[in-house]
Amino acid sequence: MKRVYAATLVMLVLALAITVMAAESAKMSLKVGDEVFVCNCGDGCPCNSMAMKESKCSCGSAMVKGKVVKLGDDTAVIRVNGREQTFNTVGKYACGCGEGCNCGSISQTPSNCACGKPMKQVKVN
Repeated sequence: MKRVYAATLVMLVLALAITVMAAESAKMSLKVGDEVFVCNCGDGCPCNSMAMKESKCSCGSAMVKGKVVKLGDDTAVIRVNGREQTFNTVGKYACGCGEGCNCGSISQTPSNCACGKPMKQVKVN
């Protein structure tokens, strides 16, 4: 019985640690060729929003589907409608829906996730 309690405690601590790490980091993991939804307002737009699901940008425009063509340290070059634009892959805000949510929303400005819930400010290293 003690083993069951110990195993349960270990699992809870691990789950909490993963949740805290996810809340403190908003890095979007992408590979060349991945499709992602991005803000299509242009290089001057401060929101720099990205998501794995169709949504609206934090600036209010509809996101459009693009394809990752190149990756940098904390950037991704996304091709949208034949034009390439560089996006930050580390957001100042991220979906705060928790475990099980797969919208993968990040932004440089506060807004709602693709799933409709408010994004949370995250610690940017």
